[in-house]
Amino acid sequence: MLVELLDAFSELEDPRCDYKVEHNLLDILVMAICAVIGCAESWEDIELYARSKESWLREFLSLKNGIPSHDTFRRVFTLINPKQFERCFRRWIGQWLGDSHPDCVAIDGKTLRHSFDKKRQLSPIHLVSAWASEARLTLGQVAVDSKSNEITAIPELLADLDLENCLVTIDAMGCQKDIAQTIVDKKAQYVLALKGNQKKTFQAVEGWFEKQAFQAPWPLRPVYDAFDESHGRLQRRRVFVHAAPTELDSLNDWPQLKSIIAVESIRGVGKEPVTCEIRYFISSAEATDSRIAAAIRNHWSIENSLHWVLDVTFGEDNSRIREPNACQNLALLRKIAINLIQKSQTKGSVRGRRKKAAWDNDYMAKLLA
Repeated sequence: MLVELLDAFSELEDPRCDYKVEHNLLDILVMAICAVIGCAESWEDIELYARSKESWLREFLSLKNGIPSHDTFRRVFTLINPKQFERCFRRWIGQWLGDSHPDCVAIDGKTLRHSFDKKRQLSPIHLVSAWASEARLTLGQVAVDSKSNEITAIPELLADLDLENCLVTIDAMGCQKDIAQTIVDKKAQYVLALKGNQKKTFQAVEGWFEKQAFQAPWPLRPVYDAFDESHGRLQRRRVFVHAAPTELDSLNDWPQLKSIIAVESIRGVGKEPVTCEIRYFISSAEATDSRIAAAIRNHWSIENSLHWVLDVTFGEDNSRIREPNACQNLALLRKIAINLIQKSQTKGSVRGRRKKAAWDNDYMAKLLA
């Protein structure tokens, strides 16, 4: 894995002046990755980790001028072009996956809440990520100015991903005809959440399911119907999938739209009143595609297994690093770390595995290899 990592990032352009270079760029990258895995959250932490592990790092890194200072780490990752860094990351993931393709890919955005800079009038960095739901791997990220710009960022994120035959799930923000067309052009299928931003389509699908699934004397049968009693709650979840009705004119403009979906969640917690929520989706996948129900449910893994882990375990929202390039590059370092940790076969939480990697050089080497 380390050989593949070094090979993928060997094309990363070194932004430093040649006569000022004292430390190899790939050495700096590997030290930073190891440090972030090992619970580092700042440039000072990265330097401290590298100095603590210098003798071990020398086993596979040149370190011709010793360990860089935290200022060197900061300058390098501030100078590195985030788009080039992202391309190398995608190349690495491509080598990792080989000829295999993820079945389901979830797209969602997250704001780095403390990355704003009032003095320079910079808003917080907002990143849109692609997440392989079943493989639990980050496939890429794109930065946007604010969440409202996800509409333009999502096609950019999808552009360089190999999505053939994948089922791409996106929340209501990305429910746009142009985005649907981009996914179709990539030879993939989409499942898009419907809300008020597509008022006519939403009302048409809601009205159809109201008559056919929730009020009809012989209602539509769900393709999935199950109870969940975990986490101190009782929840019933029903998923209805039907071929796109030809009488709904508002569906005609959607690229290759073939099915509509309703997901009903009836939930009771303790003595609280029972609640019912119904969500609607449109898809270019056939109504008979068995992946649809699982893909909708697994979409939330990008929140639980990526965004939540970044916030709670990696402290991303509390990071005070504010240079835009450095924010994006450090965010990608965290995703590299998560990918390496998630693919390890070791039992335990991500937090526990990070601590073990920080303390145990052999385990860190196992993650890298």
